[in-house]
Amino acid sequence: MPRPPKSILVPALCAGTFLGLAGGYARAAEPAPTPPPANWWDTLTVSGHVEAGVTLNGDNPPDGLNFGHLFTDKANTALLNQTVLTVQRPLDPKATGYDFGFNVQFLYGSDSRATQYLGETEYAINELNQFSVLQAYAIAHLPWLFSGGIDIKAGQYVTLEGAEVIYAPDDYLYSHTYIFNFGIPFRHTGIMTISHVDPLLDIYAGVDTGVNTTFGNHQGDNNGGAAFHGGIGLNLLDGNLTISATTHIGPETPDTNGFNNTIDNITACHCNPNTTLRYLNDINGTWKINDSWSLITDLNYILDDGTYLNASGTGSFHPSGYGIAQYAIYTVNEWLKLVGRVEVWRDNNNFFVSAAPGNFDFVNAEHGFINTVIPGGPLGGGTTYFDITGGLTISPTLPKDLPLIKSITFRPEVRYDAALNGATPFDGASVPGGRGFPGFGVGTKSSQFTFGGDIIAKF
Repeated sequence: MPRPPKSILVPALCAGTFLGLAGGYARAAEPAPTPPPANWWDTLTVSGHVEAGVTLNGDNPPDGLNFGHLFTDKANTALLNQTVLTVQRPLDPKATGYDFGFNVQFLYGSDSRATQYLGETEYAINELNQFSVLQAYAIAHLPWLFSGGIDIKAGQYVTLEGAEVIYAPDDYLYSHTYIFNFGIPFRHTGIMTISHVDPLLDIYAGVDTGVNTTFGNHQGDNNGGAAFHGGIGLNLLDGNLTISATTHIGPETPDTNGFNNTIDNITACHCNPNTTLRYLNDINGTWKINDSWSLITDLNYILDDGTYLNASGTGSFHPSGYGIAQYAIYTVNEWLKLVGRVEVWRDNNNFFVSAAPGNFDFVNAEHGFINTVIPGGPLGGGTTYFDITGGLTISPTLPKDLPLIKSITFRPEVRYDAALNGATPFDGASVPGGRGFPGFGVGTKSSQFTFGGDIIAKF
């Protein structure tokens, strides 16, 4: 068969090419099949972690305590700080309609001594390691009123306040600040609303039974008063700068007048514990300067309306405290961060900063029962605490075929604590009758060095 003339062949080839491409584009323009909507249970997760650590104190204090610490208070003692199991179905952050979720966290370890809800498991285990509920709440997103809608949380949940948290993997250092230990609440039982007014502003408002409490006067609640918890959150610089200003206002003095084996708190505070308010206020901001540097600032002020007599009985005071903590985090690479923290916190009346040597001392003090809590000095005096901490966050890359363990983090640190006004709260001597509590003596030094660290394995 004779070959077509060149004048006919070229246009034919061009036309075929064009038609082929056009057909391809037409097929590419066809919409992809719509995937079926995600099942509500698809985002449910079950996870956990184990944290263990030790804090070495070269003074080897006779009372065995790193004074000023709470979760890391046992000197030269290895601790199983927390084993946490988390079951949750979080809200969809992109939800524009109705959405529902929940979070349940159980904690076992030495941290439970200070993370108990009154009226639940606080007296279940008389050991250093105890069981507690960290959180147990339901949450709903409602597309109401504001551009971002409203979230409503009900149940038991951690506080809005502070730059540090109970959940160890979310902190940069092993030890905690005086602000975290003594200047803010830990947990609440109640209802919290989060109004997403616009991308820049969130408003928090809720009501709860108080600090670390549940229900039932003299049982789950240490008084008969309710409390307000709320504030605002700002999201600035495309999320690189976040600022929160929060408060918790409510009665916190235990109402234990007339009960056997209790401290007479009504007489001690010259007040009605059900209506005398304690104000816990905190402002913290996080600024991600760039991929390497982040700064966190935490400001704190606390005031109680109770009127207490000083140790000599010659004057009275309203307990108050205030301070600031500054953090700097430098990210070296994907597995290494350098962390520095410096803090000054003033306990105006030696009312808040204390040590709880016994397994039940922390919750006994919250209930208003007799305890062996060790104060930082004579009641009515004052101590200005200073601490500076340097540490590392090391998260090495693990083999992909490693069973169960998702990540391991090491957080070694060195810390220096001091009383700037010459007080001697550290290195407590074990002298019977000291500080008015049998078996524990007064502090003998104005400063202490500690070397500590922990390991966190996530599953």
